[in-house]
Amino acid sequence: MELHELTIQQLSDELATKTVSSREVVEQTLKRIEKYDPVIHGYLEVHSEAALARANQIDQRRSQGDKLGPLAGVPVAIKDNMCTTEGHTSCASKILGNFCAPYDAHVVKALNAADAIILGKTNMDEFAMGTSTENSGFGPTRNPWNTETVPGGSSGGSAAVVAAELAYGALGSDTGGSIRQPAAFCSVVGLKPTYGRVSRYGLVAFGSSLDQIGPLTKDVSDAALLLRTIAEHDKRDSTSVNAEVPDYMAKLNEPIKGLKIGVPKEYFGPGLDDEVAEAIRKALDVYESAGAMIIEISIPRYKYALAAYYLVAPAEASSNLARYDGVRYGYRIKNPKDYVDMYSASRADGFGPEVKRRIMLGTYTLSAGYYDAYYLKALKVRTLIKEDFDKAFENVDCVAGPVTPTPAFKLGEKIDNPLSLYMADIYTVTANLAGVPAISIPCGFSAAGLPIGLQLTTKPFTEDLLLRIARMFESATDHHLPRPKLQA
Repeated sequence: MELHELTIQQLSDELATKTVSSREVVEQTLKRIEKYDPVIHGYLEVHSEAALARANQIDQRRSQGDKLGPLAGVPVAIKDNMCTTEGHTSCASKILGNFCAPYDAHVVKALNAADAIILGKTNMDEFAMGTSTENSGFGPTRNPWNTETVPGGSSGGSAAVVAAELAYGALGSDTGGSIRQPAAFCSVVGLKPTYGRVSRYGLVAFGSSLDQIGPLTKDVSDAALLLRTIAEHDKRDSTSVNAEVPDYMAKLNEPIKGLKIGVPKEYFGPGLDDEVAEAIRKALDVYESAGAMIIEISIPRYKYALAAYYLVAPAEASSNLARYDGVRYGYRIKNPKDYVDMYSASRADGFGPEVKRRIMLGTYTLSAGYYDAYYLKALKVRTLIKEDFDKAFENVDCVAGPVTPTPAFKLGEKIDNPLSLYMADIYTVTANLAGVPAISIPCGFSAAGLPIGLQLTTKPFTEDLLLRIARMFESATDHHLPRPKLQA
C-alpha cells in the first residue's frame, strides 16, 4: 500500500514505529498536491514551508522520546472559513481576500495541540453559501471521481482533497448539509456533530443557530478520531455545551444488538433518483442481514423543512454579514464618493451573486411587516421538525435515508437555477434545524461511476452511537475503499 493510501490511524502507526518520518509524509503529500490539485482546485492556499517546519519539529520531538499527541505528524486540511494565524482566511470571498486572522479557531488549536500538521486552507462556496463549490470567489473545485462534475458544497474543497488523497483528513462546516453532501458526492465519510458539541469560536458565521464544524475522512474510525480531538467545551463560544465527551474510539467496533433503524416514508418520494434509492435500499439490507430491524417511520413536517431552512439561514446570514462594511477590515473600493458609497459599493463588488441573493432574502424576511409572516413562522416549523425527530427516536435508534436526491451533477448544470441547487439540500437540512448529529457514509456508485452516500441520524449528543452504527455498515462492505483515478 502506498503512503498516501493510508488512513489516519494507519499512518499514525507507521509514524509511531518510525517506519516513515513526518517530513517524508508531508513532502510526498505536497508533491501530490502540486501534481493533482491544479486540476481539482481543492486548496485555496497551501502552507508548504510551515507544514515542513512543523514536520521537522515533530520528528525531532519523536527522536527525543517526547510525548506526542494522537495526530502527531498527520497532514490535515482546514476549510477556509476557520481562522488560522498562518495564511489567509477568505471564506472564498473577494471581500475577505486579504484578511489575515489574528488568532486560531478553537478547532485549529485543538489540532495543533494533537500535533497534527495543517497543510492549508480548502476551497468552498463563498461564506459557505452553496451546494456545489461553484460559488467560490476563486473558481470552482472539481470532483476527483469525474472532474466534469461538482464535489458538492459548501465544504467541497475539504471533501475533494480527502477523496483525492491530498490530505489524510479535513475539517468542514455544516449549516444545511455542507459536510454530508460533499462527502456523499466524493465517497468519503462526513460527520455533522450535534449543535454545540464542537466549538464555533473562530468559525466565520453563516447561520449562527445552524453552523457546526465536523470531520471529513476516508473511513469512520478516522472520523471518530478527529471528532475526539476537536470536541470539547469552550467558554468562548456561548453555544458550546458543557457535556462529557465520550471516547468515540472505545466501542467503535462493537455491533449494536437489537438495532432499530427508522426509514422515513417521506424520503422515498418524487425527485429521488432511482439509482440513489436502490443504493439506500441495498444498504438497509446490509443492516438487516446484520440483525437490525428496519422500521418505516414518518417525519411528517419534512416537506416544510427546506422552505423553513431557506428563511432561517438567510435571515441569520444577513445579520452576520452586515459587519463587512469596508471600514474595519476586508475589501474596500478605491476612491469612494462618501461613506454610503464606500459601504454599498464595497459590498456590491466584494460579495458574489449567491451571497447577495441570500442577504437580500434574509433582510426581506426580517423586515417590518414580514418578520411574523415568514421568519417567525419558519422558527415554529423548525420546532415541529425537532418534535418529529424526538418522536421518532422514542421508537428507533437512528433514522436512515439518502444524503442527496441525485449523484454529483455536472459543473454549470444548475448554477443558473438557484432553486434547483437548493433542492440538493432537501435531505440534509432537517438535521441542522433539529440540531441532531448526522453522518454520510459511502454506500455505492451509480452506473456512471459516481459515488452515493447513506445518511444516518441519531439523538443529540449520541455521536458515539452514530459512529458505531456507521461502522457496522462499513465493516460489512467495501464501498469506502475505492479511490478515484486522478488526472494530472
